[in-house]
Amino acid sequence: MFTGLIESKAHLRGLTPQGPSVDLTIELPSPFVADQLHTDPARIGDSIAINGCCLTIVSIEPASVRQSERWTFQAGSETLSKTNLGKLLVGDEVNIERALPANGRLGGHFVQGHVDGVGSISRINHEEDWVFLFVSCPSELTSLMVPKGSITIDGVSLTLVHVDHSEFSIALIPHTLSVTTLGLKSVGDSVNLETDILGKYAAKFLSAQPRM
Repeated sequence: MFTGLIESKAHLRGLTPQGPSVDLTIELPSPFVADQLHTDPARIGDSIAINGCCLTIVSIEPASVRQSERWTFQAGSETLSKTNLGKLLVGDEVNIERALPANGRLGGHFVQGHVDGVGSISRINHEEDWVFLFVSCPSELTSLMVPKGSITIDGVSLTLVHVDHSEFSIALIPHTLSVTTLGLKSVGDSVNLETDILGKYAAKFLSAQPRM
């Protein structure tokens, strides 16, 4: 379980095909390693959200004089087909968040790290330092969204502003633009989407009710 509050950005340093899957290796920024992992080091088997997609650490390369700590994950064919991870290139930045500890603050919303689908950035409107991002996506995803509800975009917990049949918008404050990869996005870029789990259960319940 995650919150959608990104802890850091990291650079993708390796993409190694392994049959139908791919090994992804990220390098953590030095401040993250020093500040976040000093008392709570990462371990093989830990769950990490990479651009909002829950993956498992399969190997750890300790920090050295030349590089910061590196984590490697395995992404299968299903993950690659349903997320934007299959479109990443070495050198790209990704959003990372470790799993929520039992005594942690839930500052965002309940995020599972199970990507529902991929959307495409259709418009970007600037309002001084703020950015309004418009994302087009399938109607089966927008049907689970409501204005002022929650949405996860590339792992970032955000509040929906506008929702219609095939598009929604969110407002990005300067802080979010600087500490996540959303500040690097352009029109046409793909983003991972996870709708609010509460909306999914409500839709499932209502669809199972007999029609009067």
